[in-house]
Amino acid sequence: MAWRPTRELLAWRKPARVFLLVFLAVDLVGTALLMSPLATPGSEGLDFVPALFTATSALAVCGLGVISIGHDLNLFGQIVMLALMQVGGIGIMTLASVLGTAMIHRFRLRSQLNVQAETRSLWIGDVSGVVRRVALVFLALQGLTFLLITPRMWLGYDMSPGEAAYSGLFHSISAFNNAGISLYDDSMMRFSGDPLILLPVAFAVILGGLGFPILLELRRNLGEPRTWSLHAKITITTTAILFLGSFPLITAMEWGNPATLGAMHWTDKLTDGFFHSVMPRSGGLNSVPVGEMQDSTLLLTIMLMFVGNGSAGTAGGIKVATLAVIFLVVLAEIRAHNEVHVFDRKLPPGVIRQSLSLVFLSATVVAFSSLLLMHTTPFHFLPVVFEVVSAFGVVGLSTGITPELPPWAQCLLVALMVAGRIGPITVATALAFRDRRRRYDLAEARPIIG
Repeated sequence: MAWRPTRELLAWRKPARVFLLVFLAVDLVGTALLMSPLATPGSEGLDFVPALFTATSALAVCGLGVISIGHDLNLFGQIVMLALMQVGGIGIMTLASVLGTAMIHRFRLRSQLNVQAETRSLWIGDVSGVVRRVALVFLALQGLTFLLITPRMWLGYDMSPGEAAYSGLFHSISAFNNAGISLYDDSMMRFSGDPLILLPVAFAVILGGLGFPILLELRRNLGEPRTWSLHAKITITTTAILFLGSFPLITAMEWGNPATLGAMHWTDKLTDGFFHSVMPRSGGLNSVPVGEMQDSTLLLTIMLMFVGNGSAGTAGGIKVATLAVIFLVVLAEIRAHNEVHVFDRKLPPGVIRQSLSLVFLSATVVAFSSLLLMHTTPFHFLPVVFEVVSAFGVVGLSTGITPELPPWAQCLLVALMVAGRIGPITVATALAFRDRRRRYDLAEARPIIG
């Protein structure tokens, strides 16, 4: 009898696992390049942990840092960072779509749908065509951001044309990829109150964070909201609600804080308030010192970082669609409805289970990571939770404690960035040894809830 490979031995062929392995391989290549003498001004290269942390932060489009990008890396090292940000933003998601295309024609419809879910692609058909359109939209919007902010940097901040062009290119790529990485140690604080720079960067973050499916759909049906898919309606509506809530709250809470907005003109306060209401959604850049914010603002920022932005894009977090589904489930339960409805559609049970699982896994990872860091480091609750959520939500905002953490704690943040970028459910799927399908059902019983 001929030997046949078992399901367990073939598990590595799952797209989620390939996705994870490719991500780790690119991460290690980036780490090696940053450790090489070519990457630093002193020709010594970075040590392993700083190199790993920096490469992962760029590839996961997170933005947390333990080094100064502008001082500790030379031009070659900064180009490596740009490449990692682009791969982490457009490249990884393109790779996911390509994997789906390669495998989708070899399976039954049921397996095609599994591939579609695991690669976070919303299309079963011509994925290669979608990839081309995604790349064009991606590069066009980055180019537009570059054209908007570069002249202002040149004419308004005493930069040479070459310096302004390079800074504009770097920050355009960082913004649209939601990477949160800046050439400057103060991030965007030198541009505080300048709407000609902060607003284009903020809108680049918003568009990149909405997700590729939303951008492509808006490109086709921008003026016809009735024709939008359910995913687009949920994502755009929830994003608008979160913004309309966070912008006035953050601005009001920091309005009189002398360390942030307090000393500014009221127009500058509104500009910086708008900027910071956008950045926690995975942007990661800051125009005021985050560590000096009110505790209430930090807590609201943590909540926004945990949610993130749209699915299948450059943002992290549990995603706005997940938050919307959870809210709709609670609303349906309050109204005693057996089904969950939204925009004249019924949500399937699988979407509800996936949303609940994602929130539970994410909250568990954040809670235990924060508990570990609070017990083993001298830092207090709020700064620790802030850094953990920033890493897991691949945001990049920081209260300033990340460079002061011990190497093992920085490695923990590295793991959180990888898990947050790829997604808790995708990681769990990739690491699972096998899938088990229940072939029978059991009698129904109801525990006491509440």
